[in-house]
Amino acid sequence: MNLTPLRDIVRELTAKKSLGQNFILDESLLNKIVNVSKQKDEETFSRGTIIEVGPGPGGLTRSILNLGANKLIAIEKDERCQFYLQEIKQQCEDRFFLINKDALKIDYAELTKGKRAVISNLPYNVGTALLLGWLNQINLFSSFTLMFQKEVAERLVAVPKTSNYGRLSIITQWLCEVEIAFIVPPGCFTPPPKVTSAIVFLKPRKQPLFPANKKTLESLTSLAFNQRRKMIRSSLKSIPNIELLCEKAGIDITSRAEELTIDQFCKLSNFVDEVKV
Repeated sequence: MNLTPLRDIVRELTAKKSLGQNFILDESLLNKIVNVSKQKDEETFSRGTIIEVGPGPGGLTRSILNLGANKLIAIEKDERCQFYLQEIKQQCEDRFFLINKDALKIDYAELTKGKRAVISNLPYNVGTALLLGWLNQINLFSSFTLMFQKEVAERLVAVPKTSNYGRLSIITQWLCEVEIAFIVPPGCFTPPPKVTSAIVFLKPRKQPLFPANKKTLESLTSLAFNQRRKMIRSSLKSIPNIELLCEKAGIDITSRAEELTIDQFCKLSNFVDEVKV
C-alpha cells in the first residue's frame, strides 16, 4: 500500500486522553503484535475476519492488512481518525471495512459471519469493559490479541495466593487460555503513556475450565473479592448456609478469596445453585 507516513499523520492528529489514545508508529513492533495472532490463530487470520477496535491513525490496521488478513473490520468512533483511515479503505476496499461507532455498543453477533478474532491496541479507558463484554459472547470468537496496561495483563494471568488474583483472573481463565506474549514499554508510544503495556493472547476454551453457571460464578467472585482481606465466612455471609456449602465444596471457611482456586469457586457456585433449586 502506498500511504501517507504514520508520522506525518500523527503530527496533525493529537491523541485524545478522553479516548485513551496512544499511538504506535514502529512498523516492526506493529508487525510483532499482528504476528502473535497470525501464528497462533492462522486459520481465522487467513480465512476469517479480524476485528480491530480503536485503530486511530491506522498503524496496526496497516500491519494487519499487509501481513495478509483475509478481512478486517475496524471500529473507530473518533471522526478525526475516520478521515485518515479512508485512505486505507480506498486501497483495500475488498478487505477493509470501517465502522464509525462506539465499540461498547456494537452487536458483535451481527457484525460478521464465520470465524472472527480480535486484534487491538485497546483504548486504556475501556479495555477491561470491552473484554468483559466479549467474554459474555465468548462463542463468537476464536482468539483475542489485545494490548492492556501491564497491571491489567497481570491480573488476567494471575494465580491464587497472589495480589493480582481476583474476579477478572477467574472469569477470564475459566473461559480462556491466557498468556502474556510480550511487554511494550511507554517509549514505544506517541505520546508515551505513564504506564507500561503488555500484549495478551486469549484463546477461548471449547468448554469452560470447570462446570459452573456463569452468572452465579460472577456473583460469587464479586462478593468474595469485594472484601478480599476478610475470611470467606465473612465476605460470603449473605449467602444462606455458606459455612455448610463451603464444607461440601472442600473449602476452609477461614480462607480468603485470593486463596481459593477456580475449581473451588466453581464447586461452591454449583452448591449455591443446588440450594436455590
